[in-house]
Amino acid sequence: MRSLLLLLFMPGLLLGACQPKETQSPPSEDAVNAVLDDWHAAAAEGDFERYFDHFENDSSIFMGTDATERWTVAEFKPWSKPYFEDDGVAWTFTPTFRKVYFSENGETAWFDEELDTPNLGPSRGTGVLVKNENGWKIAHYNLTIPIPNSIVDDVVQQIEEELTNQPNND
Repeated sequence: MRSLLLLLFMPGLLLGACQPKETQSPPSEDAVNAVLDDWHAAAAEGDFERYFDHFENDSSIFMGTDATERWTVAEFKPWSKPYFEDDGVAWTFTPTFRKVYFSENGETAWFDEELDTPNLGPSRGTGVLVKNENGWKIAHYNLTIPIPNSIVDDVVQQIEEELTNQPNND
C-alpha cells in the first residue's frame, strides 16, 4: 500500500522539486539612498507633493528637534506647507554620511544619517522605511541635533529653565 501511495504522489513531488523557486532579489542600499536623497532634494526645491509622496502613508511619523514636534504625516503637512510655499525652499538637509540596515526578509530598512543644515548646524536623522508595491517608503523619521557631552549639562539646564518658564496648559 505504501508503495502504491508513493507511486501516486511521486510525479507531483518530482514536479514540485523541479519547479524554479521564486527568488527575491536582495535589498538595495542604493535604492534606499536614492529615496532619501530625493526626499531631501524635494524639501530643498520646495516640492511639497514629491516630498510627502516619499512617506508610506498619512500615519507615518515625523519627529522634529523640539519636544513638541511629533507629527503624523497628516498633521505634518499643514504645519510644513507654509515652509514649502514661502520661498520655494522648505529646508535644506545635506547628508554627509549614511548607514543603511535591512531586516532579514529585506522588506524593512532602517538608517542613520549625519546632516549638514544651514539653520540647525550638524544634525542627525534616523528612520525606518518599508518596501511595498510602490517601492521604499518612509514610515518613521526622527531629526535630532546631537549635543556634545562637554556642553550637555548647560543644555539640560537651559531646557529645564525653558520648561519652567512655559505656561502650564492644564
